[in-house]
Amino acid sequence: QVQVVESGGGLVQAGGSLKLSCSASGRTFGEYAMGWLRQAPGKEREFVAAISGSGIYTYIKDSVKGRFTISRDNAENTLYLQMSNLKPEDTAIYYCLCGRIAALRIDPDAYDSWGQGTPVTVSS
Repeated sequence: QVQVVESGGGLVQAGGSLKLSCSASGRTFGEYAMGWLRQAPGKEREFVAAISGSGIYTYIKDSVKGRFTISRDNAENTLYLQMSNLKPEDTAIYYCLCGRIAALRIDPDAYDSWGQGTPVTVSS
């Protein structure tokens, strides 16, 4: 069974930065794509970023492109989401997702293991 655990969320002022981390155990980490999804209160979930198992291919949602970067360290079994120039509309619970295959997918249904989420609050 895959265990996915996020960390790094918190309260930050607009314009600030945060780096989320996600550890995944129970699978050979580098063999699976990983992703980040967020959900704000009262809003639909948004698939924010994804990265292939090798780390070569990445996807960043247009609304956060240029501000968010996804990366992974397969030796450390860790996924990252570097967020900079944060805006109040980035406030949400951020979930780490572990995929079923190495190829990058931007459909949340392609990811079968989710973490509990880490909250990010951006104050104006």
